[in-house]
Amino acid sequence: MKLSFDLHMHSCLSPCGGDDNTPANLAGMCALAGLQVVALTDHNTSGNCAAFCSAAKAYGLLSLPGMELTTREEAHVVCLFPDIDKALAFSQYVRSKLPPIPNDPFRFGTQVFMDAQDRPLGEESAFLAGAADIGIYDVSSLAASFSGLAYPAHIDRPAFSLLGSLGLWDPAMGFPLAEVTPHCPPDLFDRPDLKGVPSITACDAHYLDQIPDAHQFMEVAEPTPEAVLDWLRRGGPGSPQEL
Repeated sequence: MKLSFDLHMHSCLSPCGGDDNTPANLAGMCALAGLQVVALTDHNTSGNCAAFCSAAKAYGLLSLPGMELTTREEAHVVCLFPDIDKALAFSQYVRSKLPPIPNDPFRFGTQVFMDAQDRPLGEESAFLAGAADIGIYDVSSLAASFSGLAYPAHIDRPAFSLLGSLGLWDPAMGFPLAEVTPHCPPDLFDRPDLKGVPSITACDAHYLDQIPDAHQFMEVAEPTPEAVLDWLRRGGPGSPQEL
């Protein structure tokens, strides 16, 4: 079964996310874009994933709850889970590792919880834009302990990325693949440390107009979160040299 996908986008719960990036708006825009498999990955929280997954189901989309974790090294890592309960348990753990300071909405933006009908439920008081006290070498096994998986986000960016923060890809980190932006330099995977590393592209949408039309696809046996996670664990589409 061939399905179009994008697995990295933000709602209004992310302090840098647009106010219009409500769960239902996001799901509707993904449907209009022709996406079939999607994930919500707000910064350091899965608090709007239940609303997003419910709205996505109403549009006939397969959705995964997730998070874009900021590690101790200030590297962003996408974490995806098979169901809401696992994602929220992981989210609760990550929240306990965030810096003990409140969010400043005037400086960093509001962090709004919503339901599937885009009704505000309140605001997250924790500073979601900060780095969690979780090391990059611990993320893969930590996500796996919640039945999920993790891989580094937008590694081709100079900031808040694995390469930008640590300077290299180390297989000991345990990541099955990497994420890159649509503007990734074509020669990035010529680097010795990236030879043979599988990759996928993601929009990292913080605003509705950043959600792209369907352009990449996965092959899965059935349309379930578990099948999507298994596809990713196996390296997704394979290494860039194979594509």
